[in-house]
Amino acid sequence: MNDIFPCLGVVATLAIIFGFLAFLRYMSYKETIALAEKGLARPQTKSGKGLLRWGIVIAALGLALSLGLYPIGFSSGEDYPLHLGPWMLGGFVPLFLGLGLILLHYLTDKE
Repeated sequence: MNDIFPCLGVVATLAIIFGFLAFLRYMSYKETIALAEKGLARPQTKSGKGLLRWGIVIAALGLALSLGLYPIGFSSGEDYPLHLGPWMLGGFVPLFLGLGLILLHYLTDKE
């Protein structure tokens, strides 16, 4: 019975976050429809820096998670090389995903 409250808290938090993102997407859709009804088009302001921005954000998040999860290796009872165990995947996956996005930005740069 005590385990259900943390589970419900996590589910409620995720529902609030994704609900807010869905609401923002819906409002953008309604704005586009209102502009189309008036015969206007949404101005295109694409700068081409989306991969770089998201890459930096995701890589920073992965680095922070990696640094936060690293001390678990010292408290675990098993010997892992360099104290890097399977819990480090929670930080390494976003870190290398972000680094991949940054690399993709520079490899596909057209300027």
